[in-house]
Amino acid sequence: MKSNIEKTVQKITNDLHNASDLKTRFLDIKGHKIAYLFMESVTSGDAISEFIVRSITFDIKQNKQPFFETFFQSLQNNISNNSLKVIQNYQDVFFYLASGFTLILVEGYKKCLALETRRDLSRGITESSSEGIIRGPKDSFTETHTVNQGLIRKRIKDPNLVIEDLFIGKRTQSKVSLLYMYDITDLKKVKQIKQKLQKINVDSILDSGHIREFLVTKQKSVFPKMISTERPDLVCTSILDGKIAILVENSPYALIIPALFIDFFKNPEDYYQKSLNATFTRFLRMIAFALTILVPALYISVTTFQIQVLPEKLLTSLFYQRLHVPFPTAFEIVLLLTFFEILRECDIRIPSAMGTSMSIVGGLVLGDAAVSAGLVSQASVIIVAVTSISGLLFSDIDMINGIRLWRFIFILFSSFFGLIGFTLCFILFTIKLSSLKVMDVPYLSPISPFHFTGLKDSLIRTPKNKDDKRPNYLSPKNRYKLGGRK
Repeated sequence: MKSNIEKTVQKITNDLHNASDLKTRFLDIKGHKIAYLFMESVTSGDAISEFIVRSITFDIKQNKQPFFETFFQSLQNNISNNSLKVIQNYQDVFFYLASGFTLILVEGYKKCLALETRRDLSRGITESSSEGIIRGPKDSFTETHTVNQGLIRKRIKDPNLVIEDLFIGKRTQSKVSLLYMYDITDLKKVKQIKQKLQKINVDSILDSGHIREFLVTKQKSVFPKMISTERPDLVCTSILDGKIAILVENSPYALIIPALFIDFFKNPEDYYQKSLNATFTRFLRMIAFALTILVPALYISVTTFQIQVLPEKLLTSLFYQRLHVPFPTAFEIVLLLTFFEILRECDIRIPSAMGTSMSIVGGLVLGDAAVSAGLVSQASVIIVAVTSISGLLFSDIDMINGIRLWRFIFILFSSFFGLIGFTLCFILFTIKLSSLKVMDVPYLSPISPFHFTGLKDSLIRTPKNKDDKRPNYLSPKNRYKLGGRK
């Protein structure tokens, strides 16, 4: 930076293309020129008036020390500000201005002071909007990075909780934080993630979703390999199991990695109810997964190719239902499923006040009208209804999209080859899941390869007093949860 503050201020103004929210003011104190700059859109005017202007205009005593050093020392001793930095690199000016800092320049010196006067642009801590909460903590992450870190800190009061910050995005310079337990997490995995984050070379990182593709680059799969959540309790539970959490500035969603297939059948509320009830609920989710992905294809293959396996009465009923339907069974199912997916997208995107009305009109009125008009059969409507309702048990959007795609793949195989195609597709589906790895951890762990200790908190929700070990496939360190054993 230049020692002439008027030229420096003019250069900053020009480089910001005369931004309307850039405010500058010049002061003259005992023959010394002082300027301070701030971005009105991200800065608190009260903080500037209360902490900075009052400190700048104090009576500086004359002594033998250079003016800037006296001024800096006086600010340190008198100003009530929790963040004060000295800037020497000109490129840092724009980062601090955009971050809500006020810059103070003094004539004759090539460095400036940056004082935090950030405006509160965050929303309050509210209940999660994307993950329903019946029992458990009601707080959720917000767009404020420090608040999100605080929600985790207040739950894990352990010095081994490590928070490392990186700045990613050439233009946005977004703060990305890694959170993990130093004495539990496999540090090789931490190093691996950090290296991938440091290699990201893009203009902007505006949300946690922007870095997902950079972290999982091998073995492409439609099923998610990391969890995206608004719930701090889920993040804390995962960190204590040896996983790594990632927080991104301005995003209310945290990422948890590695995420295994079995993790999407769990819910944080499983730990706030009796273990037997939670175990039963997990098995319900697994049954729902099988229903939503397999039932349409199985119905098509049986009714189109292998009708001999159906009981006579059921076959007769299906025959009379389809007597006046002009379309093949496969076309019926695909048509109804496509309509449901469109309806579901509409329900998500439109305002909540209209969503209920759309669901009722679309699901009931049009469905009944299609059956009455002879366009689809009653059995097909029932199959699609069972499939769709079962899919509603999953809230992760990536998991929903993965189920959606594989459902249509199963339908395609069954439409051409019947039960043989259905069986072949099921084998391919199993091989694909078994071959996946997330940070060298098999995706189907602890089922394949089999880990007995991992089953205690996967298929079965073990009571807390008996759940004494962490999964050994996540990290070999500090496996005991109870009694502090290692």
